[in-house]
Amino acid sequence: MPDVTPMPDLSRPLFIGNEIYRRANFGAKHPLSVPRVPATIDLIRALGWLSDDAYFESFPASHDDILRFHHADYLDALRQGERDQALPEDLRQRHNLGKMENPIHDTMYTRPATSAGAMLAAADLLAAAPPNGTRAIVYSPAGGTHHGRPDRASGFCYLNDLALAILRLLDHGVRNIFYVDFDAHHGDGVQDAFHDDDRVFTVSIHEDGRWPFTGAVDDRAGGHARNVAVPRHFNDQELDMIVDRVVAPIGQALRPDMVVIQCGADALADDPLSRLELTNNALWRAVGRTAALADRVLVTGGGGYNPWSVARCWTGVWATLNGFDIPDRLPDSAEAVLRSLTWSRAAGRNPPDHWFTTLADPDIVHPVRDEIWQIIDTVCADTGAIGPLNSDIVVAR
Repeated sequence: MPDVTPMPDLSRPLFIGNEIYRRANFGAKHPLSVPRVPATIDLIRALGWLSDDAYFESFPASHDDILRFHHADYLDALRQGERDQALPEDLRQRHNLGKMENPIHDTMYTRPATSAGAMLAAADLLAAAPPNGTRAIVYSPAGGTHHGRPDRASGFCYLNDLALAILRLLDHGVRNIFYVDFDAHHGDGVQDAFHDDDRVFTVSIHEDGRWPFTGAVDDRAGGHARNVAVPRHFNDQELDMIVDRVVAPIGQALRPDMVVIQCGADALADDPLSRLELTNNALWRAVGRTAALADRVLVTGGGGYNPWSVARCWTGVWATLNGFDIPDRLPDSAEAVLRSLTWSRAAGRNPPDHWFTTLADPDIVHPVRDEIWQIIDTVCADTGAIGPLNSDIVVAR
């Protein structure tokens, strides 16, 4: 009789992972050479927050499943590059492969296919959960590759696992999906994938003037997107205000069947690839408030290139989804996980003590700048009626 893998229990949040992420494949100088998902898993386990029945091992998505969004010739190029560790120049140019951004490496197909498999499994599980007021939450920190294009890699993203997961949800009959992206970089690949699909509404909160240089505040895509392009030094109180004045009202008007949250950690003050100044406390609050907008929730990782800030942030996301209390000081076992990490950048030579000893960043209080209010006004000015409630978004000060 064949083995049957039991369905995971979704009566509490489910964590999806895989050991493939312990392999550093991108090259020593690549921003993704740092341990992120493994450090997160190890830190969560050291805190006693991940029982065996809350952890689900993912498997690579099938070729046919990936074809739901990506082109066959592109997948062939990814597999050829993984096999041969080289690609002819025409394929490198056509598919944006073999450059510093998206290097050729020994799991350049298998690794993103594994992340895609996790996201498809999450979509299947959440779609099967009864939408009757029972909460169902799946967390896949390896997911969140929001820049991937159907025919090429982009921004460290070889596949777009978010687009694949949302398409799977739509294929299951989910008809009202709210996607919220907290990454420092515009969620361009997801927005464009659903540009003309009124079943998916996207909101991206990202740094203005940063790669990929899209997602201006007046960008509505096909009418089903809002972009909150924020200035440098974006702070906790400003994110709180945007969640309160933009994300929450849109979500309440939509009454979504499913919320998908991309929680990149590169908007944190300690990250090298943005000039935003959030603490992890603000991201945890944002994830918690956004997750409360639907009964079924998929949360992913995304960007984030400081191993300590990523591991601490994504561990705190798991705590937020489960309602775990954040300790004032980490136990020795958790501190040991953080002290084992290394980082080749200058900031890694003499890290501040709180990167080792605490999960939460120190609270920093800043005023909400006038330009943030102006951005909120612009984003909401012509929002009009959204969703089944036909509710207007009202910005109150």
